Amino acid sequence: MTGIHRRGLLAAGAALGALPLHRARAQATNTVKIGVLNDQSGLYRDVNGPGSVACVRQAIADLGATLRGLNVEVVVADHQNRPDVGVNIARQWLDRDGVDMIIDVPTSSVALAVNQVVREKNKVYINSSGATSDLTGSACSPNTIHWTYDTYMLAKSTGGAMVRAGGDTWFFITADYAFGHALERDTGNFVKAAGGRVLGQVRTPFPGTSDFSSFLVQAQASRAKVVGLANAGGDTINCIKQAAEFGLTRRGVKLAALLMFISDVHALGLQTAQGLVCTETFYWDLNDNTRAFTARVLPNMPQQLRPGMAQAGCYSGAMHYIKAVLELGAEAAKADGVATVARMKAMPVQDDAFGATSIRADGRRIMPAYLMEVKAPGESRGAWDYYKVLQTTPADEAFRPLSEGGCPLVRA
Repeated sequence: MTGIHRRGLLAAGAALGALPLHRARAQATNTVKIGVLNDQSGLYRDVNGPGSVACVRQAIADLGATLRGLNVEVVVADHQNRPDVGVNIARQWLDRDGVDMIIDVPTSSVALAVNQVVREKNKVYINSSGATSDLTGSACSPNTIHWTYDTYMLAKSTGGAMVRAGGDTWFFITADYAFGHALERDTGNFVKAAGGRVLGQVRTPFPGTSDFSSFLVQAQASRAKVVGLANAGGDTINCIKQAAEFGLTRRGVKLAALLMFISDVHALGLQTAQGLVCTETFYWDLNDNTRAFTARVLPNMPQQLRPGMAQAGCYSGAMHYIKAVLELGAEAAKADGVATVARMKAMPVQDDAFGATSIRADGRRIMPAYLMEVKAPGESRGAWDYYKVLQTTPADEAFRPLSEGGCPLVRA
């Protein structure tokens, strides 16, 4: 009896031990892990940072993925706008921590570096914030989707509009890294194609400068009608503030903020920012759907900031990825990033932030681009009512033509 009793207890213990193991394996199979990689503490904190994380979590909540049998985990890291840091985090996430998809990644030099790592590891990369159009050109990858905006679209919309309005001579203040170079290049091409001239440019250290006075003096000395700011985040804010202090705009010089976000306008205030022209693909107050999305995510946004287009892109991109995982099954999606991205390209894209859009063969997600003008204080109806739409570029015209990017995927 004693032996039988002991054997029974051992058998029961083995059975009980096997049950959690089975559940753990099932849970692991039905779990995908998303890594939000961005600037959590520097120049782009308000543009990306915790707001992007809140938007990814909102996508998970809106889809009800857990109720549909899929567990979605989110991890976060600060790449400090340094390619070496971004690459090390990406490798650790993909090699050791079981991350299946990386999203956001501002700073084009970091974005290009992470693009290579994700391709090497055959995972998924949704770039919402790195602007260089090379991600769908020479550096395009079957593992990457460029989600929200790029330098070609920004240059065509904002740069083209300024030239048509008479701004036919330009001087660029350019952040000295891949994004700034690409934005200056693409805008300069549109200016020249429209019959304008680029009179000069100056490269500003990135990161590491807050005093733009000497660069603004050079811009003023060029006598250009337009000073193009090929920078973003804190650099753009500081440039605009210091240009106002120098009286550039009072002398008739136009500032072209080639990449500006609604959080930048909020930091500047309407008194300083009024009249600035920029291009966005998302505006929280654009329509009923954008307002509904904003209302849901706002309680979790840092300092009650309204989401900008980069953060809304994280919501939209994460939602579309999860939809693809639900279609493919988590195990298949985790095993093959190329197949997952192919499924994402084949599926229609639909969400409250951007409406109905699509993804091209080169990985470029296309959507309308809105040329915005910042309202004067007297035009604003209330908090965060900052923009009026000047013109809309349709989705099929907003981005570089598929045939002109040089993406090897398209040639194939």
